[in-house]
Amino acid sequence: MIQIETILNILWKGLLIGIVVSAPLGPVGVLCIQRTLNKGRWYGFVTGIGAALSDIIYALITGYGMSFVFDYVNKNLFYLQLFGSVLLLAFGIYTFRSNPVRALRPVSANKGTYLHNFLTAFFVTLSNPLIIFLFIGLFARFAFVGQGVLMFEAATGYIAILTGALAWWFSITYFVNKVRARFNLRGIWMLNRVIGSIVVVVSLIGMAYTLMGESLY
Repeated sequence: MIQIETILNILWKGLLIGIVVSAPLGPVGVLCIQRTLNKGRWYGFVTGIGAALSDIIYALITGYGMSFVFDYVNKNLFYLQLFGSVLLLAFGIYTFRSNPVRALRPVSANKGTYLHNFLTAFFVTLSNPLIIFLFIGLFARFAFVGQGVLMFEAATGYIAILTGALAWWFSITYFVNKVRARFNLRGIWMLNRVIGSIVVVVSLIGMAYTLMGESLY
């Protein structure tokens, strides 16, 4: 029988993973903000949906790939969680130091259809398979892949990841749309730094708990 505590644990982990993967303002994040400012909020959100669906494909590939080597994962959980924290730390530092403004593209006068905006974001995100390494680090850090996981539990986890990603894109487009009159290039740069700082803090806390032999998650 599925326990409520287990489902809640899977849900919050999945939501957090979805947000962490989506939040840093890479090319698609900047594209989402650009389209929100120039075309309207829903064009930006549709862009985010494309990115989120691409991310969930890589999450599924990562999760099911790791499930085949669960014995190895279980025996080396300490080192994998430490690796996950280090990878997350490096990702946070990279996000903090990067300048997403460089990813800005010339603004097109043609809004295009929602489908076009969706597909461009989907394929831009899909063209970056390195996201798999981020998922490996996050899945290891949060012990997201387990042995004997029921199909319902696994589906719940991946739906939670997708929901977390969509919640992020919904929130960021809402925020940018609300402050569009005051949102400029410096605002994009500062937002990326805040996100990077949060990721760094989370990774350091996780690393500290791993080294102390305690379970944070």
